[in-house]
Order: sequence, then C-alpha cells, then structure tokens
Amino acid sequence: MLNRWRLGLGGCLLVLLVALAWQVQGWRYGRQLAQQAQAQADAEASRLRAERERRQTLERRLEESETRHFKELADVQQAQARLRDRLATADLRLSVLVERDNLPGSVSAASSAGGVGHATVRAGLEPAHARRIIAITDEGDRGLIALRACQAYVREVRGGL
Repeated sequence: MLNRWRLGLGGCLLVLLVALAWQVQGWRYGRQLAQQAQAQADAEASRLRAERERRQTLERRLEESETRHFKELADVQQAQARLRDRLATADLRLSVLVERDNLPGSVSAASSAGGVGHATVRAGLEPAHARRIIAITDEGDRGLIALRACQAYVREVRGGL
C-alpha cells in the first residue's frame, strides 16, 4: 500500500509539474504575444507620427506658397491701380508706333527724295482705349498669377505625397 501511495503521490507530483510547466509556457507565450503587440503598436504609432509630420510640412509649404501668391497678386493689383490713376490724371498716355508709310497723306519711301520714309511715329491712344487695354492686362496678370499658384499647389501636393 505504501508503494501505491508513493506511486499516487509521484503521479500527482508529475501532474502538478506538467501543469506548472504548462502554466509557465502559457505565461511565456502570453508575454511574447504582448511584446509582439507592443512592437506592432509602436511601429504603427511611429508611422502615424511620420505621416502627421509630412502632412504638417506640406500644409506649411502650401500656406507659404499661398501667402507668396497673394502678395504677388496684391502687388500687381497695386501697380495696375497706380497705372490707372496715372492714366486718369493724364500723367501718363499710352501710345503705339505707327510706320510713317501707313499714315494718311504720307509720301512713300520710293518717291521721297531722302529715303527717310521708313521712320516711325508715335500715335497716342484715346484714354478710354488705354483704360480698356490696362483692364485686359490686369485680368491677364491675375490669370497668370492664379495659374502659377495652381501649378505650385499641384507640385507641392504631388511632391509631398
């Protein structure tokens, strides 16, 4: 009976050792899983930080670009306003070059004695026409500035991705 009791005690002890070993393995495996999960979480957090930094850098560059283009637009509008004011006060007159041969009553170069007929003359534009020309160039300038701003935006966005 003592042998049975020892055998039973040895079997119980063996079962306890197996159960303990099983539990220790479970703890180790759980710790490994926790470490893997932490490593994945750290990697994802790092990726998100890098993405946020890229986005913030892109936003800063776009804001600087936008500020630069608005300043350029304001400068052009101010220059156009000064030009319109100078035209309105007759401080400035727009003119065009006209060939002397195309003027009414002019003598052609072939028939002129000195051959000076190819000289050019300036003809002043009426103020209303000058204002229309300035308005057209103003719209063109604003369009070109807007186009450059759009192109810069596309370059920044495409380069920032």
